[in-house]
Amino acid sequence: MSVKELKLVEERDNKLVGRKEYVFIVDHYGSGTPRRAEVREKVAELLGVPANFIVVRKLETEYGLTRSKALVHVYSSEARLREVEPEHVIRKNFGGEKEGGGE
Repeated sequence: MSVKELKLVEERDNKLVGRKEYVFIVDHYGSGTPRRAEVREKVAELLGVPANFIVVRKLETEYGLTRSKALVHVYSSEARLREVEPEHVIRKNFGGEKEGGGE
């Protein structure tokens, strides 16, 4: 796993949407930018919530450094996550999972 350390920088409770929004600094020295799934697993472990309630909205690596900034949304349920987040963000975080036939 390439995520070595996870530091919480900012936390915001967005009650209107039903989620908590976090900003983390992800240290991944000795390897490239971590996959969103790895960051989701580490955040789930740190916050004690199921990984399927978490979306890594943005993952930016600072140029020349082995540190990334992650914008993470944590929902109260997976159903709420799928109602609020755009489909392309869900695909980035959960792979190509689809509930029905595609167009």
